[in-house]
Amino acid sequence: MNIHEVFAQQFGADEDAFEVRSPGRVNLIGEHVDYNDGFVLPIAIPLEVRLKVRPRTDRRVELYAANFDERGSFSLDDLSKQDSWIDYVQGVASELADASVPLHGFEGVVISDVPVASGLSSSAAIEVASALAFTHLEQQPMEPAYLAKLCQRAENNFVGVNCGIMDQMAVAACRENHALLLDCRDLSMRQVPFRLKDHSLIVTDSAAPRELAGSAYNERRAQCEEGLRQLQEKLPHIMSLRDVTPEELQQYGGDLDPVVRKRVRHVVDEIARTVYACENLEKDNLEVFGECMNDSHQSLSELYEVSSPELDWLTSWARMQPGVLGSRLTGAGFGGCTVTLIENAGVDEFLEEQPKQYKASMGRDARCWVCTAVEGAQVL
Repeated sequence: MNIHEVFAQQFGADEDAFEVRSPGRVNLIGEHVDYNDGFVLPIAIPLEVRLKVRPRTDRRVELYAANFDERGSFSLDDLSKQDSWIDYVQGVASELADASVPLHGFEGVVISDVPVASGLSSSAAIEVASALAFTHLEQQPMEPAYLAKLCQRAENNFVGVNCGIMDQMAVAACRENHALLLDCRDLSMRQVPFRLKDHSLIVTDSAAPRELAGSAYNERRAQCEEGLRQLQEKLPHIMSLRDVTPEELQQYGGDLDPVVRKRVRHVVDEIARTVYACENLEKDNLEVFGECMNDSHQSLSELYEVSSPELDWLTSWARMQPGVLGSRLTGAGFGGCTVTLIENAGVDEFLEEQPKQYKASMGRDARCWVCTAVEGAQVL
C-alpha cells in the first residue's frame, strides 16, 4: 500500500504535505513493572505507522485510515469521544490544547503495518505520530520525553486506558541499534547498545484474542497496590514495589494474600532481573540475557498469570529449537506476541517451522518478523 498514491486518491495533490513515521515497539524484558516504578528495556521495531498530512485552513482534522478503509474526523473546537481509532488523535489534540499549544486542522492518510491488539503498541504509535504532526505544523518541536508523557495522558484521560509510560516513551525516544533502559520512576533513560552480530530477534504474533487483557491488567494493578499497602505497614520507607528487595519480601511477605504475594514476587524479581539482564547485554553476554528472558516468561506465566496457552506453546517450542537463547511473551499478555533471541543460522528454519507447527497444534495463524532496533518517531 503506497501512502502517496492513497493520499492522491483521497485528497488530491500533495503540495504542502509532509510525512511522519512512528514505529511500534517490543519490550525485551521488564514486564508489568512500569506501573510499579521499575525498569523496562524496549526497542523500536521496523513495523510502523505512517501518517501523511496536509494543513487545512480551518480547525477540522480529517484522516483516512487505509487499513480500515475508513474516514475519521473531528473539530478542534469540539473534542468528544467517538469510541474509534480517531480518539487517539483527539486525545493528543486535547492534551496539546491543555499545554497551550496552538492547533490547526489537517487532513491526511494513516497507514500501518503494526498489527492491532498484538501488544506491539499500535496505539502509542498513532498517538506519537499525531503529536509530531500537530507540533510540526505549529513549528513547536518537543523533547521526546515530554511528547511521550503528553501522549500517555491522552490515552489515560481521553481514551480511558490506564496505561503506563513505557509504550509512548519507547516509540518517541528509542534510538537505532540501541535498547532503551527506562527508569519508570523518574523517567531517566539510558541508550544501551543492542549488538546482535551473530543473532537475531524474532517477534511472533500469536493471533490469539486479548479480550481479558484490559480487565486483567486493571486487576493486576489493584493487586500490586494492595500488596504495597500491606508491605508499607512493615516497611514504611517504601514508596512503591520498586523499593522492596527480594530479601524483604521473603521476610515480610508471608502475611500477604497468596495471590497478591505471587503478583508482588513477580514484580520484585522482574525489576532485579531487568537490571541484571541489561548489565549482561552491555557486556555482550547474550547467553545470560536469554536466560533472563526465559525466567521472565516463567514468572509472567506462573506468578503474574498473564500468559495464555498460545504464548506458552510458542515460547516452549522456541526454546527447543537450535540456537535459541531465550523466548518470552512481550506486552500485557493474554495473547499478543512473543520475542525470541536466536542465532542467525537458525532463523530461516524457525520462520518456516514455527507458524506451521503452531497452526497444527493450536489452530491459529501466527506471523513472524525478524526485528532490528530502529530509530524512534520522526518527521520525514
